Amino acid sequence: MKIFFNDESREVADGASIAELLSTLKLEPRHVAVEVNYQLVPRQRHSQHLLMEGDRLEVVTLVGGG
Repeated sequence: MKIFFNDESREVADGASIAELLSTLKLEPRHVAVEVNYQLVPRQRHSQHLLMEGDRLEVVTLVGGG
């Protein structure tokens, strides 16, 4: 199915979760914030939140420093 990941079209498996997508992209869940359709999805719900056709995800990488 097609979703939009940071404004780019991407194909993912039907029924894929946020956690599965992050794993596929080799992104560390502890270091990102994820919004689906402009709603923040708490990290503890990533494995339960199933993606749907046309979902819009914004994934922001957290960077530390000073």
